Amino acid sequence: MKKVLIMGAAGRDFHDFNTVFKDNEEYQVVAFTAEQIPDISGRKYPPKLAGELYPKGIPIFPEKDLARLIKKHKIDFVTLSYSDLYDIDVMNKAAVVLAAGADFMLISPKNTMLKAKVPVIAVCAVRTGAGKSPVSRKIAKLLRDKKYKVVVVRHPMPYGDLVKQAVQRLATYDDLKKHKCTIEEREEYEPHIKNDIIVYAGVNYQDILLHAQDEADVIIWDGGNNDTPFFKPDVHLVVVDPHRPGHEITYFPGETNFRMADILLINKVKTATKQGIETVKENIKKFNPKAQVIEAACEIIIKNPERIRNKKVIVVEDGPTLTHGGMKYGAGMIIAQKSGADRVDPRKYAVGSIKEIYKKYSHLGNILPAMGYGNKQIKELERTINNAKCDFVLSATPIDLGKLIKTKKEIIRVEYEIKETSRLKLADVIQKLKIKKKK
Repeated sequence: MKKVLIMGAAGRDFHDFNTVFKDNEEYQVVAFTAEQIPDISGRKYPPKLAGELYPKGIPIFPEKDLARLIKKHKIDFVTLSYSDLYDIDVMNKAAVVLAAGADFMLISPKNTMLKAKVPVIAVCAVRTGAGKSPVSRKIAKLLRDKKYKVVVVRHPMPYGDLVKQAVQRLATYDDLKKHKCTIEEREEYEPHIKNDIIVYAGVNYQDILLHAQDEADVIIWDGGNNDTPFFKPDVHLVVVDPHRPGHEITYFPGETNFRMADILLINKVKTATKQGIETVKENIKKFNPKAQVIEAACEIIIKNPERIRNKKVIVVEDGPTLTHGGMKYGAGMIIAQKSGADRVDPRKYAVGSIKEIYKKYSHLGNILPAMGYGNKQIKELERTINNAKCDFVLSATPIDLGKLIKTKKEIIRVEYEIKETSRLKLADVIQKLKIKKKK
């Protein structure tokens, strides 16, 4: 029996365990390690989900303990099971594992993809913040307009009670409260719910698939970070970001998506540089010349932008995009600059874990990531916003922030939609799928 350690971030790691290691007597998974997400380590992957081989569950340790755990438990091999890592960082982690005496392993997406009984369109990306969500929303709308029953299955974000979150079905705003969804979860679920699209997420994707395909004519896999799909796609669409040219071949596992894709959608073409767009196109020709290419703009929408001209605003953006996604700005900052708003620096008003975020991610400037991995952090985000001396809160996070925090400052929402600029459209992709309507 080989002793295994799984490096993760409460998502792909659990899926890899469930599909490769669970109930497999050739392996003993000694522990998970956790990175990227706060308050994951110190918990256990519960016995109810871990199976009969793990009656006490599987402990989760911080990743900083990696070398110590390998030596203490005489680990045979370590598998890396999380996403949005710079290639050099992957090899640095491999070096830690090898130096400690274990083998380092990456599991092929082929070995963890589940086969659905209905067509699957996978929407993935080469980096966090490339623009998957508006693409998923548009595809869902196109399918719904054709009277198909559409279900979105979202990449996991189980940060609470894992047993209760094993299979989550989210169809209403009340479901968001019922499942105690964090800001990060709401950012992905709420826009679909607003469009009357059912969302599934959780931990056990074998069970999730059974439920989803029972009520769907077609499933949209809505990827997280730059991870590969958990379901075998009939169409694998990958979003590329020319604001970060070259990242499509230097980040893990985004490059895997890039090379596997049937369709590559170059997003943000109206705000990226010509050089950035050309770099991406050259890499497509070199690394995935068979892929079809769609070009699209991310249309930014705000009502009455003149209201913020010369006004003091605090700009709030999607959290993961700014943190481990590495972006220095998003749609909110673009609108603030175009509208002539006076941008307030939130760093001097930050409290608690929000203050620590600025220390950890030094590239962040006068912009506030919408962090909210739990009630405490949501309250710290609220206090940071309320501390700021500004006229408006310019919120470019996909959720209605006013439903989660209390502030006397008016929150002005910035939204964005995909608009194709190339001859090939998303509707053309859907047209080729053989979808049978349920009776």
